[in-house]
Amino acid sequence: MSNHKNFLFTSESVSEGHPDKVSDRISDMVVDSYISSDPFSRVACETLTTTNKVVLAGEVRGPEISKDELIHKVRNCIKDIGYDQDGFTWKDATKIECHLHSQSSDIAMGVDSSGNKDEGAGDQGIMFGYACDETEVLMPAPIHYSHKILRLMAEDRKSGKLKDIEPDSKSQVTFEYIDGKPSKVKSVVISSQHSANVDQAKVRELLRPYMTKSIPKHFLDKFNEEEFYVNPTGNFVIGGPDGDCGLTGRKIIVDTYGGAAPHGGGAFSGKDPTKVDRSAAYAARYIAKNIVSSKIADKCLIQLAYAIGVSKPLSIYVDLFDNDLEKNKFVEQKIRENFDLSPRGIREMLGLNKPIYEKTSAYGHFGRIPEDNGSFSWEKTDKISIFSK
Repeated sequence: MSNHKNFLFTSESVSEGHPDKVSDRISDMVVDSYISSDPFSRVACETLTTTNKVVLAGEVRGPEISKDELIHKVRNCIKDIGYDQDGFTWKDATKIECHLHSQSSDIAMGVDSSGNKDEGAGDQGIMFGYACDETEVLMPAPIHYSHKILRLMAEDRKSGKLKDIEPDSKSQVTFEYIDGKPSKVKSVVISSQHSANVDQAKVRELLRPYMTKSIPKHFLDKFNEEEFYVNPTGNFVIGGPDGDCGLTGRKIIVDTYGGAAPHGGGAFSGKDPTKVDRSAAYAARYIAKNIVSSKIADKCLIQLAYAIGVSKPLSIYVDLFDNDLEKNKFVEQKIRENFDLSPRGIREMLGLNKPIYEKTSAYGHFGRIPEDNGSFSWEKTDKISIFSK
């Protein structure tokens, strides 16, 4: 994020009914299906969604799961999201193709552990983790509140409380920062698919409460109503995969920090935890969050780098944004001493060989609440003492 003290910063989110998120959800369902049967399954699944069609493709290694079973589960995902429209439905009108095949033996050879060789990273790449004290969950304010608006809308839509609003929605929140801290909300955009029997004035009336419910009152004190944009293009009846083709892994900034921190380039959804694109990004967030929770820094950025087939990270970079070189060295040393950042070490540390991925596919992988079943384990702050000087 900007080095200036006073600036405007914007982040966007998209709902679980956005075509790319429908694809992410289906890909993560496939990961969970394989890991449920064999915790050490390998999965790399891409999903395409378009008008009345879903296509799954990718590589797997693990238990035999029939195409029919996967197709049935795809329909359940679409039904849970809430699609039963002419152009996209969970029913038979939507054709589902499954083109998953077995993982390349060349990739498997580089990743598998054998003899005294530890398991290697599933690919080369760089991953980032970030945390800051702008919100209780240590996420940047713009992305945190963008997610919250859409999450609350989805809950009420599914319970029947919010009528005439369909699954495909987007939000965008712009904050004014003063002295590097969020001071007030400058503008809010919510675009949502809606039924044909409501006009835009009604849509605005239906959606406004989600802005005021999601964003703390003090950030909206001097909010100018003209800066609240609802469906700025007008009608939004045709939406979801019928309106736009969806693909796995196209919303990586929505998935992470809303642009407030770098992204390594790899997407998360559809990948089992041997893929460091996913697991090392979770580990980097875990470490950054514990550093900020320990109160030795207001914000923290961590970069990890890997080579395919090599278990230890090639580099660990830490930025605490305060030009305190001694503190930086102290933190880097503590990370090396206390965290095993090999792919196996990360999976064991965070308990990642569990079917916990489907629910990560919408409303961000970070800033969520850790659950008893192991979901969002990387959001725990149980390593604070390591960094408390």
